[in-house]
Amino acid sequence: MTTQTAGAPLHEIHKTWWRAPFVASVFGLPVLATEYAVILDHDGMGQYGGMIYTAVTLYVLAWVLPHRLSLRTPRILAAGAALLITLFPVGLLVLLAAVVSA
Repeated sequence: MTTQTAGAPLHEIHKTWWRAPFVASVFGLPVLATEYAVILDHDGMGQYGGMIYTAVTLYVLAWVLPHRLSLRTPRILAAGAALLITLFPVGLLVLLAAVVSA
């Protein structure tokens, strides 16, 4: 009788599943909370509400996905997209401030 040892089992638990959501949360959630507070102080959510809710949904998705090795790529993509959506308005403000000050 022979057994296959090549490759990982389909439902193998990924030991470092938490790294991508953790890094995205550490850098993104304080910025997202600040954006939420600033936007709420200025006449409610308006057009930025969808951006904030989408980012929060992607952060939750990155944490909630099952801890399988096969779901590592969707977890990294969800965490990266959430971080990108969160940091985009701040980056745009910094870019506009640099253009105006020049």
